[in-house]
Amino acid sequence: MERTSDARERTTGAAGMSGVDGTHGTGGTEDSGPGRPAGAPERPAGGGFWGIRGGPAPAGPPGPVEPARDGAGLFTETDLEKQRGLRRMKAVATGLLVLVAVVYALATWAESRGAGAWAGYVASAAEAGMVGALADWFAVTALFRHPLGIPVPHTAIIPTKKDQLGRSLGDFVGENFLSEEVVREKLGSVEMSRRVGEWLAKPANADRVTAELATALRGGLGVLKDSDIQSIIGEAVTRRAQTTEISPVLGRLLEQTVSGGGHHSAVDLACAKAHDWLIEHRDAVMTAIEGGAPGWTPRFVDRRVGERVYRELLRFATDIRDQPDHPARGALDRFLHDLAAQLQHDPATRARVERLKADLVRRDEVQDLITSAWHSLRDMLLAAAEDERSALRIRARAAVLAAGERLGTDARLRAKFDGWAADAAVYVVNGYRREITSLITDTVANWDARHTSRKIELHIGRDLQFIRLNGTIIGALAGLVIHTVTVALGG
Repeated sequence: MERTSDARERTTGAAGMSGVDGTHGTGGTEDSGPGRPAGAPERPAGGGFWGIRGGPAPAGPPGPVEPARDGAGLFTETDLEKQRGLRRMKAVATGLLVLVAVVYALATWAESRGAGAWAGYVASAAEAGMVGALADWFAVTALFRHPLGIPVPHTAIIPTKKDQLGRSLGDFVGENFLSEEVVREKLGSVEMSRRVGEWLAKPANADRVTAELATALRGGLGVLKDSDIQSIIGEAVTRRAQTTEISPVLGRLLEQTVSGGGHHSAVDLACAKAHDWLIEHRDAVMTAIEGGAPGWTPRFVDRRVGERVYRELLRFATDIRDQPDHPARGALDRFLHDLAAQLQHDPATRARVERLKADLVRRDEVQDLITSAWHSLRDMLLAAAEDERSALRIRARAAVLAAGERLGTDARLRAKFDGWAADAAVYVVNGYRREITSLITDTVANWDARHTSRKIELHIGRDLQFIRLNGTIIGALAGLVIHTVTVALGG
């Protein structure tokens, strides 16, 4: 049958029944005849299969099959396979049309030669079969191109109505798939939280999630510029320090510390260090005391006075170190209590502390400390992300496993998770429905009309050929019934 159809196309060109398998109408693509070698390239629009209308196939064995181009698009190997299947079905449908045409011719000839009544039944069935075949061929062809190249109105529907079809498809998806009710119903039926929990509870999946999080962390830290982060942190710390009055905070902290006796350990340490320093630096202390004596006093007097003062200082340091209830310690406690109250309530003291704070924040040493803190934090995070045995990754893995187990056992948490997921999906749908559907409409609008028509035909054209087959068969049966009824009524 393929050789018959191919021969007919070579002899008839673009006229007659070649339009059944291929036309050259506006907005359409070539439909090669069934005799074309499988996988061969498409012929150019308006020309024969090999580029010259009606030209024969070139001699020699076919070369390796390559993806064929059709207009602006590229046919994949899958498309070529569909193309071969489409061509076979077209050959079958056309062959059936030729068969009923031959049967009609033979039955009509037999009837004219005085054959029996059977010839009329066969001729009527074949005639109606031809009508049905031609009508359905026209209907199927009109979807993709102008039949026989004649610009009949409302034909070549897909190429000429491509953008309108894209908009209609986008509207259909938006109205029927991107509605809040559909999204909530679908997410509620899939039990997303349970599935996520079961997936996360598996150690292998927890390892995978942890590894992906570590990769994302490394990528994020790699993208960030140190100068930008330092500027952000420095500005945030400076602004926070400027807007937060620190004096009352220090006053409350000091008051709580003194009231609880938390400062005693610091006082003990200071007294012990002072006592040790006096012992280690006796000569320096004596020199300082003697240097403050009047010049008219004898040197031996200065020496005796210095020794007496040094002994009193050492005794005082020893007493205050060894006696927790020493009067000097009590005086220090009262001083600290008064200072705590002034820090909280005295305007002058609070103003002095705020000025000191502002000067301290602006110092280069503080900004350098912020910079070094960011560098240390970044290096620590990078090292932890790289090391599978780091505390960060171990804790992250444990958190993932715990989250999976909770989702599997905690019904309230699952309900919250499903609610959050549904709310997030509804927010995206309601806020970006137009953008989502525009992905469909814009994509279809950017498609080449000729290539789009050809692609669609490759995907559904084979099934559409059964319409032609059914039209031929149903038409023949209808013709037979009509002729039978006509004869029965005496026609």
